[in-house]
Amino acid sequence: MSNNRIRKVGIIAKSNIGEREDYVRQLIEELKKRKIEIMYDKNVAPLVSKNIGSTKSTLLARNDMVIVLGGDGTLLKTARNAPQKCALIAAVNMGTLGFLTEFAPKDLLKKLGPVLKGNFFTDERMLLRVTTYRNGKKFHTTLSLNDAVINQGGFARLITLKVEINQRLLGNFHADGLILSSATGSTGHALSAGGPIVHPRLDSFILTPICPAKLSMRPIVIPSDRQVSVKVETEWRRERKPIVLTIDGQITLNLRRDDVVRVRRSSRSIHMIRMNEHNYYPVLRRKLNWGE
Repeated sequence: MSNNRIRKVGIIAKSNIGEREDYVRQLIEELKKRKIEIMYDKNVAPLVSKNIGSTKSTLLARNDMVIVLGGDGTLLKTARNAPQKCALIAAVNMGTLGFLTEFAPKDLLKKLGPVLKGNFFTDERMLLRVTTYRNGKKFHTTLSLNDAVINQGGFARLITLKVEINQRLLGNFHADGLILSSATGSTGHALSAGGPIVHPRLDSFILTPICPAKLSMRPIVIPSDRQVSVKVETEWRRERKPIVLTIDGQITLNLRRDDVVRVRRSSRSIHMIRMNEHNYYPVLRRKLNWGE
């Protein structure tokens, strides 16, 4: 249980938060009653103030806690902006699945008092650093909470990917694609592709081939202190869709033959606020409809 009192709070919201303006105003009123300093992002600020709002990275760097109003997608966007020293994150489900979020909107209002007094647990989630190289030079890098997926966008066609772990060959993957996920991301795209569910406290990566040509090519779980390198060995033909790298289902990047994607554990992480220290298994049952 944390003993850190919360004095500064940032609010980050999904783009259509205007549909829940009444809730946003109620939340802000409750925070102001408790003398909390509040900052807003660019989606919330137009609803409650005349300023244009702050960036996600600024809110995460300057506050004790950030309240994220949205679904898992909003949380993924927020996590990719995490600074080295990052605010605690209280995620409120205003989306559909909400697998990663902790609070329903009404629940946060009920539990706001205890949370601001530091009566909560923290759940650390590691971030991936995904860097892409072309002709031996880095040309794109970003953080990822869930996964990096390489496939031929729009087409289910076999591609060849050379996979190395710490510069040692694992194998040439002949598949529709490859998913490199964190333990957090194991319940995302990787799960749909037949990957294992991995507890988020395990420091690990999961490599999950998508529809491999050989059935012996199975998902593999490796320690997070390794670096995974994936080299594209398939030529992009103009009559086909390009081979694409997708980060957290939100950022896309076209790849060429001989491009290399490297994934390692980032030095940055996020800390989620939880009201129950052992809530992971009930969430699995509820969200995946086990036993129903």
